[in-house]
Amino acid sequence: MNGNLRLGNLFGIPFYVNVSWFLVLALVTWDYGGGLARAFPQLEGGLPWVLGLGAALLLFASVLAHELGHSFAARRQGIGVNSITLFLFGGLAALEKESETPKGAFWVAIAGPLVSFTLFTLFFTAGQVLPISGPVAGIVGLLAYINLALGAFNLIPGMPLDGGNVLKALVWQITGQPYKGLVVASRVGQLIGWTAIVLGLGSVVGLSPIGSVWTLLIGLFMLQNANRTAQFGELQGRLTGLTAADAVVQNSPIVMASTPLREFADTTLLSGALTWRKFLVVDETGTLIGTILVDALRQVPRETWAYTPVSAVMASATGLMTVSSDQPLLEVIQTLETQNQPALAVIRSDGSLAGLLEKSSIQALLQSPQVQPA
Repeated sequence: MNGNLRLGNLFGIPFYVNVSWFLVLALVTWDYGGGLARAFPQLEGGLPWVLGLGAALLLFASVLAHELGHSFAARRQGIGVNSITLFLFGGLAALEKESETPKGAFWVAIAGPLVSFTLFTLFFTAGQVLPISGPVAGIVGLLAYINLALGAFNLIPGMPLDGGNVLKALVWQITGQPYKGLVVASRVGQLIGWTAIVLGLGSVVGLSPIGSVWTLLIGLFMLQNANRTAQFGELQGRLTGLTAADAVVQNSPIVMASTPLREFADTTLLSGALTWRKFLVVDETGTLIGTILVDALRQVPRETWAYTPVSAVMASATGLMTVSSDQPLLEVIQTLETQNQPALAVIRSDGSLAGLLEKSSIQALLQSPQVQPA
């Protein structure tokens, strides 16, 4: 992962930290360590900063617990978790896919804040009932406050915050369309982001008593992510109702296994199909049985092309990924991205080959004026 360092696994989930995390760790350690040194002058040497580092690590442990809440809620729905990453503004649990229902999406979204509020209750209660004092009491109180703030802040109803995902689930429940929920929550996130940017800039130049540089940075972060999710929501709308069959390349590179190489060379290659370097090979029933590279013709003497079939030089199709023709196009796009595939073979329900699907064919379909949000 770019800019991320892997530290290991947590409950089988790869755990990363972004390089920006170390900057925040140092700032929190320095700030809180300095506060402890001033509040408790009896602390000698570097002890205040050691305690400050411990407090900073516990703060990030709270953020990690928040993300584990999302992860465990997703796992209960059979959704895999690719990774958890801590970075400048918190953490992110990367899920393999979204929940299939608005109820499931709601519980994944709300699980993080619920964990934070639970930790607030535990730390606050510990501070009240346990016989602790001095720096330890200060750290416990800080952890209680941070978890309360973390839970409350994340409930702001705008993307990419948890509250935005809660709003998305509610709109999804009402409209029956997940993309509409994503667009609404993203628009609210954009509004909140712009508001935070204005307040942050106003505070920097002395025009607003509300906000700070952090408000400005958080606003920029929210706006950037809300813009991205809004675009994705609009894309989801355009893809609703479309399947893999809709994006099959016209005149896909398909050749019969029984076709002589001479005919393959003359009628297929010389007819203007030289843009394709690989062809899909089908049998008499239209079933995909292999692939053939144009360069494979060089392996066969030209004088034998007339009676040598394509099947004699084709390669196995076992390494070629396939998708069902009725598979939703959004899922197909996710397969292309997650598997880093340039193209997929599309198979009909009867097992016959419908054709080839590429990223470029999806882009061409989306640019068609007939493709509008459902």
